[in-house]
Amino acid sequence: MQARGKDPAARGSGPGAAGLRRLMVPLVVALSVLSVSTPRSAEAACDLPEPTGKVLLEISGSIDCTNDGDTAVFDRDGLTALPQHTLKTTTVVTDGVKTFRGFRMQDLLDAVGAHGETAVAHALNDYVVDIPLDDFSRFEVLVALRMDGKRLTARDKGPLWIVYPRDQYAELQDIRYDYRWVWQLDRLKIR
Repeated sequence: MQARGKDPAARGSGPGAAGLRRLMVPLVVALSVLSVSTPRSAEAACDLPEPTGKVLLEISGSIDCTNDGDTAVFDRDGLTALPQHTLKTTTVVTDGVKTFRGFRMQDLLDAVGAHGETAVAHALNDYVVDIPLDDFSRFEVLVALRMDGKRLTARDKGPLWIVYPRDQYAELQDIRYDYRWVWQLDRLKIR
């Protein structure tokens, strides 16, 4: 004897075929909305400005956001669009306390979606040094565009100078960190 009512799908009611169709339509619509909205969100997060002036800094390597092939490039306007901060500190190459103004390196790395362990910093004079990425968040390292109110130029260690807050942290008064104060910074490779 065949049991009646044990296969709701065969009857077309309850959670059977028609019921599943009713549940699937909203699910498919919801998944479609998600698949369309995800790329827009990712693009919005990578909204780097296009440089219109001379490029001062190129970033390559392990980054998610680019605006020139596989590289992120920034002119002065693009760099000054980042939140600007002031840092007062002594240095090993200048006299007295200097006032630096610029952006935090961590803000820049966040803007390009950098991920990795190290930034290979390159200067106009071909100086190259590896800097651990965690330095930038740990010490709020600044990339200075100005010193004592004056725009930095290549003649006075600019246009970009990596500046550590050495007066605020005793451990930064160490030659290992002094090597990481890259002046005339022009390129970063994240790896």
